Amino acid sequence: MLDVGDLAEYPGVPASTDYDGRAHGLGPRAYRFGKHLKFALADVQIWIEQQRDPELPAPAGGR
Repeated sequence: MLDVGDLAEYPGVPASTDYDGRAHGLGPRAYRFGKHLKFALADVQIWIEQQRDPELPAPAGGR
């Protein structure tokens, strides 16, 4: 399980980004233990994969 600090370090983004994302329902799923949030690594990895930009179409001319 990752805490908020670990979550920020894992993809290398500021913790404030994680808090903002959670406030808008955009972050990974979390477990709440009292006032502490913990994140399962598998949930974080799924969430990270969902953030990937879609593939760009191949340029015309086959290049």
